[in-house]
Amino acid sequence: MGYFSRNFDKIKDIIAQLLNCFIVMKTVRINKEKYQDVISQIVKILREGGLVIFPTDTVYGLLCDAQNGEAVKKLIAFKNRPAGKPISVFCNLKMLKDLVKVNEDQLKAIKQIIPGPYTIVLPSKHQVNKFLESETGTLGIRVPMYRYIEVLVKQFGKPITATSANLAGRSPHYSIESLFNQVSEKQKHLIDLIIDAGILPKNKPSTVVDLSQSDVKILRQGDKDFSKNSKTYLSKTFKETKNVANKIFQDVETRHALSLRKKPLIFIIEGEMGVGKTVFVKGIGEQLGIKNIISPTYVIYYEYDKTISNIKDQISKLIHVDLYNLENKDEFKHLGLEKFLIPGNILCFEWGEKAGEIIELLKSKGEIVYVKMRYINEKEREIIINN
Repeated sequence: MGYFSRNFDKIKDIIAQLLNCFIVMKTVRINKEKYQDVISQIVKILREGGLVIFPTDTVYGLLCDAQNGEAVKKLIAFKNRPAGKPISVFCNLKMLKDLVKVNEDQLKAIKQIIPGPYTIVLPSKHQVNKFLESETGTLGIRVPMYRYIEVLVKQFGKPITATSANLAGRSPHYSIESLFNQVSEKQKHLIDLIIDAGILPKNKPSTVVDLSQSDVKILRQGDKDFSKNSKTYLSKTFKETKNVANKIFQDVETRHALSLRKKPLIFIIEGEMGVGKTVFVKGIGEQLGIKNIISPTYVIYYEYDKTISNIKDQISKLIHVDLYNLENKDEFKHLGLEKFLIPGNILCFEWGEKAGEIIELLKSKGEIVYVKMRYINEKEREIIINN
């Protein structure tokens, strides 16, 4: 009987190995037209303690229920992450006060930069698994300006891990193919679902801002600089949005008059659909006598000549770019935007969230103004300027 038992165990192991060879991770494509069904699938897996590879506003991320200890252990095993190294979480502004200790001054500063590519570090209220917190009891919070994450967090109703889907110490990934060229078969079998959004724009990982002490510390610098000197404007109408754009343009043009003789002026405009990004560009255009600005969604960009000759002498053209339909880095290469990065031009990029592929080029060639637009309610929007 012992001989049979030993051989039976060997047979079971062989069968298990053979079955593992046929395990195929489920991969689902996601796009802006059809994502609700995909979100529902993800929520189900997260509630069951599963791991999901998911696109974010920066890189591909590894998601699990931040309050499920077994799921977090599974995530740490995948990343081969050293003990004691914290992992941030996705949440929304409504959840933030429940997860971390934050005073009114801190909250005011935070609202200037999120939603956006920032991780905010604050003392934890210990509402997530302890392995996600730092050894000093802090927790990193992420509220990205990314529709898929926003909907997922709202539907799931709890914090979700916000770590990048790379092995500890390795570079982040902008494609599923790149990620799985680096992981073992054992690690692949830990993943329950892969959401493929194609090749993501080359945005850097988030800027990590530590607000847990009296002095603000930047623990990691991403594409965006943290600034407590940003300005916030409110708008209830298209006309008010144009007026804000007029004022901002005049302020920037006045303060940077000398540098603009050597560099183009570049507006990176972020915000959800319908918030007024094109209206903002129209406001800038009106300062240059340009009345016929329309959204360049389907042609990627339009080029306009200044029509008022007696003002803004150093400015010659307005280039209006819409990055909404760009899906991968090859498309950026064929835009030919470099020819517009010369003194005297103004470039306005709608859907600036996707500018990561060329952000270093833009920074090196031009004077950057970041514009973040978001709804406060149905009738009112907030316009945050950082330059």
